[in-house]
Amino acid sequence: MNSSISKNPLGASGLKVLPVGLGLMSLSGVYGQSSDANGISVIHRAIELGVNFLDSADMYGWGHNETLLGQALKGKRDGIVLATKFGQVKSDTGANIVNGRPEYVRAACEASLKRLGLEVIDLYYTHRIDPQVAIEETVGAMADLVKAGKVRALGLCEASPETIRRAHKVHPLAAIQTEYSLLYREPAEETLKTTRELGISFVAYSPLGRSILTGQVHSADEVMNDRRKDHPRFQGENFALNQQLLTPMVQIAKSKNCTLGQLALAWLLAQGQDIIAIPGTKQVQRVEENLGALQVDLSDSELASLTLAFPSGAAAGTRYPAGAMKGVYL
Repeated sequence: MNSSISKNPLGASGLKVLPVGLGLMSLSGVYGQSSDANGISVIHRAIELGVNFLDSADMYGWGHNETLLGQALKGKRDGIVLATKFGQVKSDTGANIVNGRPEYVRAACEASLKRLGLEVIDLYYTHRIDPQVAIEETVGAMADLVKAGKVRALGLCEASPETIRRAHKVHPLAAIQTEYSLLYREPAEETLKTTRELGISFVAYSPLGRSILTGQVHSADEVMNDRRKDHPRFQGENFALNQQLLTPMVQIAKSKNCTLGQLALAWLLAQGQDIIAIPGTKQVQRVEENLGALQVDLSDSELASLTLAFPSGAAAGTRYPAGAMKGVYL
């Protein structure tokens, strides 16, 4: 990787990260099985290549992901910006619910620190917004963690512009994390208007459309063993229509001598230096490929062509099943 690639600031936190980080959810069985040894190898290879932004959550494998990350970072913590999240919990029935109550914020942080084997978390997000708790109360408790030295910077995931503004008044936010890619642009582009006004960085998760934008998934049957099978974008006619959207990318990728995935990431990063992408993978070779996007320079005309090929609203199917859609962009 080109050592001249500069790092992007995370808001006004003082933390700086490579524009391409690593999302770790895939390492806890969400998109097919991955052994702990493989997961550690993926993390180590990313660090070797210069990645210094690692994104986890307490609900990835319900604690497994943070424990794995803690093991992988032994002797390698220096220079790493570690992000994790809290707020999604299992109900007595086994269903996911959201908890943003102040007392839970503190308990969740202590539990994450224990699993990670660390004394401080660099960037701490609320994973989803709890509609039953005022965001001021949740972020107030998060701010107390900063004062206590347990957390360095704060963020929100899937928050609406209004919620971001309210939270930022309680404590400066370093980052907002929302899904953003060529395939799904609308909430992200609306959110960016607010984050840019307030000086908050934007962390883009699923920047490859959960693999659709890589062109590597050719049939919905290929995702039948992981959570993507439940996502409308991978189902029936929706999947076929989303596959057709890739056609204009092929010639541009060929002319740039890059993969479709690298092209999609390059487009995303070209939208602003305040954007950090966190593609996830459980394969070392994909880590290497994703970082290659930093070497892909797109002209204004190429960027315009891609934007035109993927107009807002072009994707077929919502980005989550109906139930989960009720919990995003709140």
